[in-house]
Amino acid sequence: MKKNFAVLVLVVMVVGLCASPVFGQATGSVKGVCKDANGVLITGAIVDWTSPETGRKYTVKTNAKGEYFSLGVSPGKYNVKLIKDGQELWHVNNVTVGLDEVDLDFDLKKEQMQAVQGQGMSAEEAKAKMEQAAKAQKENMTVKQLNEHLAASNDAVKAGNYDEAITILAEATQMDATRDLLWFKLADAYRMSAPKQTDPAEKQKRYGEAVDDYQKAIQIKAAEQNPKDPEAAKKALAAYYNNLADAYFKLGKVEDSVKAYEQAGQVDPSGAGQYAYNAGAVLTNAGKADEAIAQFDKAIAADPTKADAYYQKGVNLLAKATLKGDKMEAPPGTSEAFNKYLELAPTGSYAQSAKDLLASIGASVETSFGKKKTATKK
Repeated sequence: MKKNFAVLVLVVMVVGLCASPVFGQATGSVKGVCKDANGVLITGAIVDWTSPETGRKYTVKTNAKGEYFSLGVSPGKYNVKLIKDGQELWHVNNVTVGLDEVDLDFDLKKEQMQAVQGQGMSAEEAKAKMEQAAKAQKENMTVKQLNEHLAASNDAVKAGNYDEAITILAEATQMDATRDLLWFKLADAYRMSAPKQTDPAEKQKRYGEAVDDYQKAIQIKAAEQNPKDPEAAKKALAAYYNNLADAYFKLGKVEDSVKAYEQAGQVDPSGAGQYAYNAGAVLTNAGKADEAIAQFDKAIAADPTKADAYYQKGVNLLAKATLKGDKMEAPPGTSEAFNKYLELAPTGSYAQSAKDLLASIGASVETSFGKKKTATKK
């Protein structure tokens, strides 16, 4: 009986000696400081440690001091990337992580210098390339921030929050005052906000702000050298002049408005017809019939199918009509202008008005519109 008990105890002891102790898996840690090509600390960046063998990934974010730190990194080889705003700034492959702390800094100025020198460049060439890379990086960051401001201002404009758009765009122009588009958008925001003002002085002030900012946009755009897309640049500049003309008109500066429309047509001949039409509309509203007719003639010459130009020309000609007895006598070309409109736009928004005005001067509709066509004999 005692003998059996001794055997049992021995077996238990043997089993105990064979059992492996169970501990937590040993891991390491990683840390570092990140600086850009100008030596500025990179904050809010992502540092990715990815194992090419297991696919395991550790993601760490840099703090206000450009530092990152992570515990619990499994030992092995890692590919490390530094990412800011979705753009990879640098990477290092095959970094070994053991049980000790790994200190991996990202100094882009140093890294890029070593990279360009490794390409056989002199110190001066390497420095120049470094400066170019730093400039490109800064430009990319600036463009990203400005695009964010533009997107936010567009949302504000769509919602009718023009004051908010003005604040956003004014901030953007302080970030970079050399971008014509920013001044154009800011001018637009001022121009569109003006009609909402109940104070006449504030309304005029905003139109004045719009004029100033359109002029800044024009100055920058006109000075642009070797644009990537010359045609697009011309159309943009013409659009700046077009909106400047409208702001001038709202300020009661008719001559300046017409001049701006004419400049738009000179910059972009393909849109000259529309700009001449706009100038004609301004002159019509100002009661300057002869000048308005000249502008509508330009619009017609640029686009003979522009129906509204014929109608507006007829209206201005009719404004010069005289009375002979009890009969109104319109200048030559009046009935032709209205009839041409009806020929081109028989169901247009001015169709009935054109017919009524023809009747008022004792003229008839001389187009085939609305008339039954007789069959021809064969």
